[in-house]
Amino acid sequence: MVSLRLQKRLAASLLTCGQRKVWLDPNEAADIANAKSRNAVRRLIDDGFIIRKPQTVHSRFRVRVRDEAKRKGRHTGTGKRHGTRNARMPTKILWVRRQRVLRRLLRKYRDAKKIDKHTYHDLYLKSKGNVFKNKRVLMEYIHKLKGEQSRERAAEGKKKVVAPAATQ
Repeated sequence: MVSLRLQKRLAASLLTCGQRKVWLDPNEAADIANAKSRNAVRRLIDDGFIIRKPQTVHSRFRVRVRDEAKRKGRHTGTGKRHGTRNARMPTKILWVRRQRVLRRLLRKYRDAKKIDKHTYHDLYLKSKGNVFKNKRVLMEYIHKLKGEQSRERAAEGKKKVVAPAATQ
């Protein structure tokens, strides 16, 4: 068996791959052995005596299965965690997200005339002061506040109606 190290090295250079990806036709070993230059090796590549092997399959099946399990909450216990809770999901990012959600809701309500600008400002500062845990809590607070305001207005209306009658 003739050594074809030179030809393999030249073919790898021409095919821009590693030497392990170069296939030399064993039936044409004599012709390949005679190729001592890059041009000769290039001619053999064109003739199909030297071929670049295809990439080996790198299956992602197991990765997909594991990701599916992780979505269900598997493989995420304390033993699988590296880094503190804050390193894994920074509290600052959670805070910024929550503030944006709350402020977006307040803006929407103000633009839709559901709350007036004074209430908006009051609730804006409250949300900044960490009074509302999430959007649902803020909405409940606004609902309760509007109910109280409407009751107060109704009570004032009754007072105005009762007051003139008392003066007569």
